[in-house]
Formats: sequence, C-alpha cells, structure tokens
Amino acid sequence: MDRTEKQAFVDDLHGSLKSANAVVVAHYAGLTVKDLTDLRGKLRKAGAQLKVSKNRLTKRALEGTPFGGIAPLLKGPTAIAFSDDVIASAKVAVAFAKDNEKFVILGGAMGDRALDAAGVKTLASMPSLPELRAKLLGLIQAPATKIAGVLQAPAGGLARVIGAYAKKPAA
Repeated sequence: MDRTEKQAFVDDLHGSLKSANAVVVAHYAGLTVKDLTDLRGKLRKAGAQLKVSKNRLTKRALEGTPFGGIAPLLKGPTAIAFSDDVIASAKVAVAFAKDNEKFVILGGAMGDRALDAAGVKTLASMPSLPELRAKLLGLIQAPATKIAGVLQAPAGGLARVIGAYAKKPAA
C-alpha cells in the first residue's frame, strides 16, 4: 500500500468506527483464510464487520472515536469486529471463539467504556434487542391474557353447571 491508499483505508475505518456502538478486539494467529471468511460471513449476517489491518493503521483510525481506550490491546496479529448493534459483534465473536481456540478475544469497547475479555463475554450473554422486545411484548400481553381468562371463567362455570343439571335425571 502506498501512502494515499493507507490514508484512504484509515479514513474509511475511522468512519465505520465512528458510527459503530461496540468493538471487539481479538487475536487471530493460526486461523486459516477459510476460518476468517467464515467469521466474516457470520458477522455480516449479524450486521457487523471484521477488519484485519496493521495495528498502527487501526490505532490511527481509532483516534477521535469513543473507542480510543482499546488502543493498548492492539499488539500482535489482531482483528477488530464492530457493529451498530451493541451485542451483535460480541455474540458472534464469542461463539466463534468457543469453536476455534486460535481466535482469542482480548477485549473491546461499548461506547466510550473499554471492556476486558470477561466484559465482552458478559456482553455476549445479554439478550439482543429483538429478544428484549419479544420479552417486553410478552410481559405486556400477559396481564391482558390473564384478565380475559378471569372474565371468561364465570361464564364457563355457569355453562358447566347448566350442563350438569341438563344431564341429571329428572327427579
């Protein structure tokens, strides 16, 4: 890469990181191209991206973003995964790290808060936004369902009593 290509890469990465809400940093030494392509595909499906670049260029791209605190993690062969959804990149990266021991999560950041590897794993264990919406909807609908059941119970009880009297032989 010449100087202008490097600057274009840094500017592109900087713009992507500025719009992201979460970043995960990991070592990828020993992974094959097929493994990295698989990881990129999984991240893409989740709405996240993976970038592998020289640490010096990544550090330059981090300047002026909320993720400046993760610059010390950039040592050795590192890759960064980032997404707009706070949990998406962490979930995919942690799941991939469970299957591939050569992919080691170093840490990350959520907003302007730096996270260690345990923090990223905790973030990955949280439910995603669609899951939270479904749970909230279930909680909102549960009282209405219970009220409908309570209101129908007296009518059902009355119908059972009338049915029982109808089956009873005339005395």
